[in-house]
Amino acid sequence: MTGSGVERLRLPAAAGAPDEASVRTHLEALGVRAHAWSNGPGDRYAAHEHGYVKVLMCAAGSITFVLDDERLVLSPGDGFVLPAGTRHAAEVGPEGVTCLEGRGR
Repeated sequence: MTGSGVERLRLPAAAGAPDEASVRTHLEALGVRAHAWSNGPGDRYAAHEHGYVKVLMCAAGSITFVLDDERLVLSPGDGFVLPAGTRHAAEVGPEGVTCLEGRGR
């Protein structure tokens, strides 16, 4: 857990190299039906929140999420469980990013 109540996720080494397939398999094992999305280098998401628990993992590239004063840098195989109502913004890294996300419980 982070200071903001966000649970960090990490793809287990036994799952193999992080990629879209291994991340999807891991999320499905957690009971998350995920969809993939990608953004180009430097793309930004303004601060916003969701009315549901968001489960997200990075499959390629990198992205930094900003939650109040906390910065979560995600590389392939990194992820989080974001509680509903948690305000966050994001900036895509220099290689772009592919993430998989779905709703948690």
